Amino acid sequence: MLQEVILRLSVSLSFSDEPSQHSFPTMKLLNVAGFLTLVPTLILALDPLSTSILMGGAAVAWQLLSPHSWLKCSLLECCNMKDTLNFSVLRMDLEQKVFGQHLAVQTVLRALGANVYSKRPKKPLVMSFHGWTGTGKSFVSRIIAENLYQLNIPRRRFVHHFSTVLHFPHASHVRLYKEQLQNWIQGNVSACPRSLFIFSEMDQMPHGLIDSIMPFLGYHEEIDGVYYGKAIFLFLNNAGGDKITEIALDYWRRQKRREDIPLKELQSLMAEEIFSNTNSGFFRSQLIQKNLIDYFIPFLPLEYKHVRECVREELRLQGHIEDEDLMTEIALAMTDYPSEERLYSSKGCKTVASRVTLSI
Repeated sequence: MLQEVILRLSVSLSFSDEPSQHSFPTMKLLNVAGFLTLVPTLILALDPLSTSILMGGAAVAWQLLSPHSWLKCSLLECCNMKDTLNFSVLRMDLEQKVFGQHLAVQTVLRALGANVYSKRPKKPLVMSFHGWTGTGKSFVSRIIAENLYQLNIPRRRFVHHFSTVLHFPHASHVRLYKEQLQNWIQGNVSACPRSLFIFSEMDQMPHGLIDSIMPFLGYHEEIDGVYYGKAIFLFLNNAGGDKITEIALDYWRRQKRREDIPLKELQSLMAEEIFSNTNSGFFRSQLIQKNLIDYFIPFLPLEYKHVRECVREELRLQGHIEDEDLMTEIALAMTDYPSEERLYSSKGCKTVASRVTLSI
């Protein structure tokens, strides 16, 4: 009889439906609480085996109720409120895997360090990546996402990637997109303050759309009871890439090192360029006018030596030994800009993987 009571209570505690992003349903919490209050009474009337089963079930229920228990996090992808960024590992990943982007790597490390190690940042961290395709903008954003959360905690509920072409394809639907985007950001930051939002193809975003998230990026203690200071926003842009390449090429022609290009000069030029560029999602954007973008990060065009390193890494990833001749061949074929000097790869390292595959 008592075993039957236990079984019925256990069934009432099960949750086959997908759990809410915000919390367990209130009724289930009440059921669990009621069950736990009965445990001492039930234990007195049970044999040792039943007692063990009952106590085990109670332990599981307690783990599921605990805000950050290992079991709940494993099953339900709970939000880990404690920052778990291993800064030394992040630094190593960026410095060893990202080629030719010293300015971007230095700035990203400094920006993330300031935000993550602040107990209560005054505003979300907002970074805008600019440069030609294949220079590493998406790759760096992926490295950030991989290092921001513990390896054993699934990340898909904390990392939100918006593709302009996929999610905002119709300029005529901007009003609807604005509402959806606001609701999405508010809901996910409510569920997990340390949420990461990545917007790619910003140069194709309908004008005015990105301004809809302006309230979430400012210096507010809270908005409708939600704190946004731990959120991170990354914008990936091809816009501004030509200007960055123009400056890098000018330094090379004047026999100056790319490492000597001042970051402040590039940041100022990028802000002006994308604000006045009609082919930019930030065209006349209030995010720029109100200085809500913390860092404009330049990704320089890749030279022959950088593409060669990309080929070397791709050979390693595909399980092949280093082939110096192949690395030279592919890197030379991909450095095609300007047509006279052939100093940079107009596609960065974008097609390296496919070229390696076809050449092996």
